[in-house]
Amino acid sequence: MSHDSAPFLIVLTLAFVAPLTADLLGRWIPVPTVVLELLFGVVVGPSVLDWVRETTVLTFTANFGLAFLMFLAGFEIDPARLSGRPLRRATWGWALSLVVGLLLGLLLVRSDSATTSLVIGLALTTTALGTLLPILRDAGALPTRFGAQVMAIGTLGEFGPIVAVSLLLSGRSAGASAVALVCFAALTVVAFAFARRPLPGPLDRVVRATLHSSGQLAIRLSVLVLALLVWAADELGLDALLGAFAAGLVIRLLLSDMPAASRETVAGKLDAIGFGLFVPVFFVVSGVRFEGRALFADFGTIAMLPMFLALLLVARGLPTYLMERGSPSAVRLGLALFASAGLPLIVVITGIGVEEGRLRAGTAAAMVGAGMISVLVFPLLGMRAYRGAVAADPTLAER
Repeated sequence: MSHDSAPFLIVLTLAFVAPLTADLLGRWIPVPTVVLELLFGVVVGPSVLDWVRETTVLTFTANFGLAFLMFLAGFEIDPARLSGRPLRRATWGWALSLVVGLLLGLLLVRSDSATTSLVIGLALTTTALGTLLPILRDAGALPTRFGAQVMAIGTLGEFGPIVAVSLLLSGRSAGASAVALVCFAALTVVAFAFARRPLPGPLDRVVRATLHSSGQLAIRLSVLVLALLVWAADELGLDALLGAFAAGLVIRLLLSDMPAASRETVAGKLDAIGFGLFVPVFFVVSGVRFEGRALFADFGTIAMLPMFLALLLVARGLPTYLMERGSPSAVRLGLALFASAGLPLIVVITGIGVEEGRLRAGTAAAMVGAGMISVLVFPLLGMRAYRGAVAADPTLAER
């Protein structure tokens, strides 16, 4: 076995073991599979056993996994369910989170580095929609009103920080970044316009004919659109995740005229590709990248972990709780806890800060560690609050 293939085999093995371990632990406490994937990555990475170090193959697969995770997050969004009150509240909630997060970043950074404040502030405004989707789906809450509210909150918590990163952390002037963002938005609008039209007859016929054959044209089309929009975002100097998210929206719209059974077939196969290979590799490799030694370098760095965990609740959870007026208090609490669970974009944003020398590795590790704990703890508490509300009022579980 070559030097490059051994780490990849270890990562695939851990991805296989993670859901088995989650099922075993579920008898006592439900643990999201993604958290175990991260923890396994930390254990086999340089921080503990040092069995796995990043290779070219692992880096490519992990990066594609992150893009596919964002693609699936966009694909899951149903504009009809999110429009109106859920989207308005989520938008105002994230806008308030942005203000609070940036203020907290300024208070925490006692230096002249505005970029460091931006990195910390933006990381505090994220919500791990891609990570929450499987949790909601497995709990049967995704089709409910509560699920729609979480989707709206998570959409803004993913899309808002991605746009902000593209504008503020791209290394270019704000004006140049804004022009690039407008160009990408125009390109996306054109893609939406084409996606709203029915597929041309010959293409539609082949898509339907290959759903269960080796052709798999619908899946190949999805991957092609993902690659094209990621490439377009990258060429414009924007965050590639913006392209991946937009690609998910485009493909959902493109396939909207298909029969429900066919759409479910395509969705199932996209889930299989993403959550069967690329997404778990991303989470395991994220654990491998985790700077555990930097986190435990001194007591002050360790103390930042619970502090950042609390700040996620302040910056993301509190604005969500305030904006969800009219919902029962238990539902508001559940939504606030779900909103405060952030991880993938925390990894991405802090990684940018470390690469540019604007954020210490220990601070980044503390934020990522807080993100790990938030994904483990907050959704569990949020589901408990929601189930308590449903027990008191069963109509809350209606679709």
